[in-house]
Amino acid sequence: MSAADKPLPEAARSTRADAVRSRQKLLAAAGEVFVDSGVDAPVREIAARAGVGMGTLYRHFPTRADLVVAVFRHQVEECADAGPRLLADTDSPSAALRQWIDLFVDFLVTKHGLAHSMQPDSSGFGALHGFFLERLLPVAEELLDAAVRAGEIRTGIEPYELMRGIGNLCIAPDHDPRYDPRRLIDLLLLGLQQPKTA
Repeated sequence: MSAADKPLPEAARSTRADAVRSRQKLLAAAGEVFVDSGVDAPVREIAARAGVGMGTLYRHFPTRADLVVAVFRHQVEECADAGPRLLADTDSPSAALRQWIDLFVDFLVTKHGLAHSMQPDSSGFGALHGFFLERLLPVAEELLDAAVRAGEIRTGIEPYELMRGIGNLCIAPDHDPRYDPRRLIDLLLLGLQQPKTA
């Protein structure tokens, strides 16, 4: 048996599990803080919300850019994982699609905040858009296909068009308080429904 195949001692497994938990807490806390206070919020606020020390935060994320990239990727993964789960647990595919779109919109609110801090030449940011599409387009396609097969929405709706349309609606013009993207998304989704036949 090679050294790599040997099981880890109990203390090492416990330390590794603690590190994974700390990282997950930091990602969740950072996502919340970025929504509440923006990506320029003090990292102390993130550490405090996660219930960890600053040393722990910097061990996992040495720079703010590292944290921003990790939050983005974490939230994309959560959104991607939610699609199949909703499809399995919801009464109708169109209801699952609706719930997933709600999660997608929640993610986009944070994503647009993160985007302001992303510099195109920064390490790690260039691949994020590709990662976003690679993980989320198949989920949107699966939900759309299921809703079409159930006769609940129209045929011919492209996942990219739907996601792009929702994304564009989530960008509030000049932070106009009268602009409600969720209301417009509701209208968009009404337009997807399969017309009732007489």
